[in-house]
Amino acid sequence: MNRKLIMQRTTMAVLIAAASAAGASQAAGGTQASPEFQKLDTNRDGYLSRGETRKLRDFDAAFSEADDNRDGKLDAAEFVKAQSIQDRMVAGRFLDDSVITARVKAALLKDPVVSALAVSVETSKGTVLLSGFVDSEGQLRRAQEIAAGVPGVVTVRNGLVVKS
Repeated sequence: MNRKLIMQRTTMAVLIAAASAAGASQAAGGTQASPEFQKLDTNRDGYLSRGETRKLRDFDAAFSEADDNRDGKLDAAEFVKAQSIQDRMVAGRFLDDSVITARVKAALLKDPVVSALAVSVETSKGTVLLSGFVDSEGQLRRAQEIAAGVPGVVTVRNGLVVKS
């Protein structure tokens, strides 16, 4: 065999061995940590504690659900699962808020006292914000009562103004 062919085969064998080792590591549960995981892992132990994830808004419930072995910390794979759970929860909250907004607007449309077209409705995490201009103090109070009576509404912030 010539020297060039031997070098090619040796290189190929090394590449196959490296790929095989990487595949075995993945199969054994070795998940590559994301840059976000590495940034949060301040003590560099390969796990995220609740303290390390406190920087992530509303992450506690996702942390609990993703902590499969209940050891109080997340490895890289559990962190990916927690991110997915959190994304699903945020999407669900957004959908819930949209439904609440639609229900409040529909209830205002049905009411003969309040001019629903004059009232803007926004919802965030179950908190409804009413804004706009109404003709009387009675309409202002009635709009707040209607919004508060819709299922899913946690609080109502009334930013309505009575026209003078």
